Amino acid sequence: MNAMVVGRTRNINMSSLAIPKTIKMSMVMSRRSVSPLVVSMLAVFLVTSSYATVRASSAESAFVKKAVSSNKIVIFSKSYCPYCKRAKAVFRELNQSPHIIELDERDDGHSVQDALSEIVGRRTVPQVFVNGKHIGGSDDTVEAYESGELAKLLGVAKDDL
Repeated sequence: MNAMVVGRTRNINMSSLAIPKTIKMSMVMSRRSVSPLVVSMLAVFLVTSSYATVRASSAESAFVKKAVSSNKIVIFSKSYCPYCKRAKAVFRELNQSPHIIELDERDDGHSVQDALSEIVGRRTVPQVFVNGKHIGGSDDTVEAYESGELAKLLGVAKDDL
């Protein structure tokens, strides 16, 4: 690490550190120098928190995959979310009983939501799966319902509704 002593602190060459740009910019924009101890603590925090997230997400990722493969319909939801309520209403219209996982009622809900983000590329709720296929969120579910695609996936004839 290139460092230059200025008084009792050092100016550190930020380009040699693996620190997110937003943190780098706030350090660079500041007129104060950052102590090496602060930089070291920040680096340790970033490395350990990233490791913990990766480790935790594998268990939650397995949970998500098992829920999706073990149930005909799965909705990852939050109990207070109006978009989630809208997606659930679609399945009531189809006389279907989805397996609902309320993330806000689980201790690991935040981690499960992180795993969903890794799996489907979205962190928002609801996330709806039918027969193992990712349908999407609320708008996607309503669109699939209105187009008849959802009824096809579920094997429900329009006459049965």
